[in-house]
Amino acid sequence: MLKAMKFKNLNMDYARSITFGFEDALVSTTGVVVGIAVGTAQRDVIILAGIVTIAVEALSMGAGQYLSERTVHQMDVNHTHTDSLYLGAIFMFLAYMIGGMVPLFPMFVMPFPSAIYATVISAFIGLFLLGYVKGAIIGVPKLKSALEIFVVGGMATILGLVVGLLLKI
Repeated sequence: MLKAMKFKNLNMDYARSITFGFEDALVSTTGVVVGIAVGTAQRDVIILAGIVTIAVEALSMGAGQYLSERTVHQMDVNHTHTDSLYLGAIFMFLAYMIGGMVPLFPMFVMPFPSAIYATVISAFIGLFLLGYVKGAIIGVPKLKSALEIFVVGGMATILGLVVGLLLKI
């Protein structure tokens, strides 16, 4: 299925936006959801915190993508940067929204506290799949790409959870 999937016309900036948004959403949302879940067993509070986090972060990431790319475009005197500021922002926003729902989903469908473990596991699976798909799309070894994003994003996730547990009130 993903054997020969190369997107030669995919703008590098869009690929970066999608990868960044999805990975960041997996890691950040997992930290918020698990952090809140450790502090309260109230599913509605956990879900509300997750939805608010995803919405605010997706909007912020989309806006940040637009503003940072606008800066690059303004600095590019040779006009070699041809990506759309709006598309990059939309890709970032959508990637964050979709990626953020992955670790939040178990809170909707699983019993508590099992949903906490499923949240972390789903984030790790999401990181691995993101890397695999990225490898397939850009034409690099899929397993190597999957392991890279899994390890880097997984370490960030684990460190965030450890900090949360250490600072638990």
